[in-house]
Amino acid sequence: MVNKQGQTRLAQYYGKNLTIQEKAATEGEIIRKCLARTENQCSFIEYRDFKCVYRRYASLFFIVGVDGQTNELGILEFIHNLVETLDKYFENVCELDIMFNLEKAHFILDEMICNGHIIETNK
Repeated sequence: MVNKQGQTRLAQYYGKNLTIQEKAATEGEIIRKCLARTENQCSFIEYRDFKCVYRRYASLFFIVGVDGQTNELGILEFIHNLVETLDKYFENVCELDIMFNLEKAHFILDEMICNGHIIETNK
């Protein structure tokens, strides 16, 4: 989860074991690519050996990196479901809710994803 200025507000990694420097460099490149795109362009970006699916809600970008075999539309639906869940929990979620309740946001994400696989689709 990233704001319009490119600051990461919530990040979770599954699968590949990357160093902190590699994570920061990868995040920076993907964030720059997503922020540079217009609303008329599609929400999918190919980056190295995986695809990035993103969606903007108000001032936040929700970005998910997946392998080449994952359904992009399913990931868009997951992002929407995550936003609705956060909205329901925080009662009209905003960036500050995520910043000041980071543990709760991680808990909600962990309830929906286990080991990189979506396990919960109910709100």
